[in-house]
Amino acid sequence: MIGRRSGRAVVLLLVPLLAGCSIGDVRRNPPTAPSSRATLTAPSPSAAVAEIRRVRVAVPQRYDPPYVEFVDAEHGYALFASCGEPSLDDDCPAWVFATDDGGRSWRELRHPHPEAKNHQLYAAPGVLTLLSEPHGWWTSTDGGTSFTHTPDGPPRQWVGAQGRFQLIEGSGQVGEWDGQRLHPLATQPRVPGMNTVDAGDGLLVVAAGEKDGKPHAAVSFDRGRTWQQTPVPAPEGPVGVLRAVVDRDGTGWLVGERPDRRSFPALWRLGRGWDPIRADGHPPLIQSVVPIGGGLLAVTGSGGTGTGTVGDGRYTDLLWPIGPDRNLSVLTDGTIVAARGDGGILLGVGQVAERRWTEIILENP
Repeated sequence: MIGRRSGRAVVLLLVPLLAGCSIGDVRRNPPTAPSSRATLTAPSPSAAVAEIRRVRVAVPQRYDPPYVEFVDAEHGYALFASCGEPSLDDDCPAWVFATDDGGRSWRELRHPHPEAKNHQLYAAPGVLTLLSEPHGWWTSTDGGTSFTHTPDGPPRQWVGAQGRFQLIEGSGQVGEWDGQRLHPLATQPRVPGMNTVDAGDGLLVVAAGEKDGKPHAAVSFDRGRTWQQTPVPAPEGPVGVLRAVVDRDGTGWLVGERPDRRSFPALWRLGRGWDPIRADGHPPLIQSVVPIGGGLLAVTGSGGTGTGTVGDGRYTDLLWPIGPDRNLSVLTDGTIVAARGDGGILLGVGQVAERRWTEIILENP
């Protein structure tokens, strides 16, 4: 897979993102560089995209569209690392670019190991991590100016970027990041089948899991010092995976993904307990679901306009300029990202459902 969204972006995707790989020989000098400044295109009267930022960069034409990842409304990265069918003889080294102005312009970064069998890019605020299999991981904390190498990963900088509270792999315990490693909490939540934990910027931490088709959760209101087991009302229909999310408003949510990962999920919101969320009129299948503030969830998938909100017990179509194939995520600054598998990116800046949408298009000649 090329790239993965930051664990600190509020995101619940029900299908995987774009997969791909790239290998190649020693990197060649680029052709004469076209302008790397954006061409701003006025949208058509029927479009709701406020601005199109189209930039051409000096990457050979044989490369497929890039994987693009933003960490906030201004800062993002792009990885060109696929030239069609992978082959050991392909001359297809990776190229990496960064933007500090919301995609209006992009600058090339020196990839620390551009020849590999498989490339991945991982980004979070203050951290850029590149994987070049089988050679290892390279991590930058200065926007790509310099990198440190980790032969076996993932590197601690990336682990730390996933949040203060995380599950410790293979232990079944919740750990707290101290800047160097995860330490198991002194008091652990008692959650059968625990597979997810999340926390916001406040005191609330939520741990959840599923066992024998039954959802379970526990909450802490003092940053993991003590825990309360909180019964989760039985949902209608089976649940395959239970996810916990604490949004930027400090609201706790549970999303019960169905076994097929596409059918409309079971939803709960934390109030006095876990309140089941009705969504009358919802589409049968969805692509992604995320909390966007104001007690609302945004959903992409089949039916209606392809995008809608869940709130007040019903599903309502949204007139956002994004189709049903977009995966939604919410970045740490509240920006909504609507991403397609082919690298297309829309950024939505604003509050709750009122967003100003910008399309980011990064092209090679």
